[in-house]
Amino acid sequence: MRKRAFWVTLLAIFSLSLNCFAWTPNANAFTENQKLLLQSWRLVNQSYLDDTFNHQNWWVLRQDLLKRSLDDREETYDAIEEMLATLDEPFTRLLRPEQYHNLQVSTAGELSGVGLQININPDTGNLEVVSPIEGSPAEAAGIKARDRILRIDDVDTTTLTLDEAATRMRGPSGTTVSLTILPHTKESEMREIEITRNRISLSPVTASLNQPTPNLPIGYIRLNQFSANAAEEMAQAISNLEKEGAEGYILDLRNNPGGLLQAGIEIARLWMNQGTIVYTVNRQGVQDSFSAVGNALTDDPLVLLVNQGTASASEILAGALKDNGRATLVGEKTFGKGLIQSLFELPDGAGLAITVAKYETPNHNDIHKLGIQPDKVVTQEPISYRQIATGEDLQYEAAVELLTGNSILAKAS
Repeated sequence: MRKRAFWVTLLAIFSLSLNCFAWTPNANAFTENQKLLLQSWRLVNQSYLDDTFNHQNWWVLRQDLLKRSLDDREETYDAIEEMLATLDEPFTRLLRPEQYHNLQVSTAGELSGVGLQININPDTGNLEVVSPIEGSPAEAAGIKARDRILRIDDVDTTTLTLDEAATRMRGPSGTTVSLTILPHTKESEMREIEITRNRISLSPVTASLNQPTPNLPIGYIRLNQFSANAAEEMAQAISNLEKEGAEGYILDLRNNPGGLLQAGIEIARLWMNQGTIVYTVNRQGVQDSFSAVGNALTDDPLVLLVNQGTASASEILAGALKDNGRATLVGEKTFGKGLIQSLFELPDGAGLAITVAKYETPNHNDIHKLGIQPDKVVTQEPISYRQIATGEDLQYEAAVELLTGNSILAKAS
């Protein structure tokens, strides 16, 4: 009887061993394309903010995808994109090698293309212009904020992801691309524009000393993007304006789509001596925070200009300065992107942008899909770069009025 029990136990162990070999292939048995798919799956599995993965069985999805042949790299990319699409969250996405390279170049401060900041309207799904870059071929062609891009070289943009659209508009200097534009203004008609690409300098900061009223010099700073050099250029702009005698500041974050989280934190520290800048919350609910460190370059009065194109890192900065009472916000409600992505490079030069955390303002406001309401609401139709910070810029004029007409500068002094 004891001998029979031994053989039953041995057979059971042998059976379990066979099952293990049947269901868990050796890593060497995977093809290179399957390994790329698996690495993408693991990165999301380890890092993604929502540990329910949009209320689905992430392991079953892995097994289903591994049953495919994945004969080439394009099939593999398609499978990865299909996997990410099940999360139903547009900011977690695959960046093919050229897209990943272009993103790295963009955050470094330079690229070649037409010079458009673009976004997919979350309500309509349409590809829209956030803003043309100053001095770019797109601005020279008369393309304006909120214009809709219908086609890029005869490709319907409703079939493209945001990254695919950006990639199609980028390219070597001197080459051309055709854009079909539906202007934002109702009285304008659809038009097709052929644009010659050029090298785009992405200097993130422009600054000037303006004097709208006698003896009250105001430093005007426009921040276009939170790139790797943004904090350094911002510090230089503030220092120069301080030397020139600025007694108050207008910081323009309109149509700034964001960029690097760390750049947003560093720029907030240039304006704040104390206080929390932002809270981040990961999928375990663990909360981290970043604070000012006493290195503010000025304590002069500050007004921020914001609008519907103010997003992501721009909202982190706006929320920090507003909640700490450091700045007054003027303009329109911001975009409402309260999620943080990390970039992961894949072995073949592609990359994954994965939403790893959400952020809250210092007052613990979650602004995702809600945006930040300005202290003073001033609506305005899109204007050209030449009209910014002039008498034709209603939001800028409202900021000047706050600093001068209501004697904020006088009270500060």
